[in-house]
Amino acid sequence: MAHQFTISYLEDSIALFQQYKKLAEGAIVQVTDEQLFATLDSEGNSIAIIVKHMAGNMRSRWTDFLTTDGEKPDRDRDSEFVDAPTSREALMRVWEDGWDQVFAALTPLTDGDVSRTITIRGEPHSVTQAVNRQIAHYALHIGQITFLAKHFQSGNWKSLSIPRNRSADFNQRVANGDASQR
Repeated sequence: MAHQFTISYLEDSIALFQQYKKLAEGAIVQVTDEQLFATLDSEGNSIAIIVKHMAGNMRSRWTDFLTTDGEKPDRDRDSEFVDAPTSREALMRVWEDGWDQVFAALTPLTDGDVSRTITIRGEPHSVTQAVNRQIAHYALHIGQITFLAKHFQSGNWKSLSIPRNRSADFNQRVANGDASQR
């Protein structure tokens, strides 16, 4: 996704969420079905568990975003870390459902909404603070997904950004006005 200049906080936030979603999907598509459910050790989470947790968080935070607390009373956060969906297809449905909540909540907002007050776990947040909180949270987990996928794929990994030892090629394309393809 090419960078688009904007002075709108919401436009930029939506673009960031789209970029992070795309990065995670670029990592997920590279792993085998077995690797989706693999952990590095007994304390680690699999890609599937991270996806399930993110989707649970997204449902809680973004459902009725402006009108209800971002920690829904029916959320069972602990259950998000056990019993991942059992197939890639089921996992990706959970993933898409979560992201649908994010974009359905953000898309209708206006820049005038960013100073509104919402609550998360009973604490007041401006919309800007709530969105920033989620951008940081999702970036952390997408980094974990990417790390695991890269670890599992090792020498078969296809870079999601500028490949190692290819910065000069990228810089040359920028100088020539074509930075769209990494």
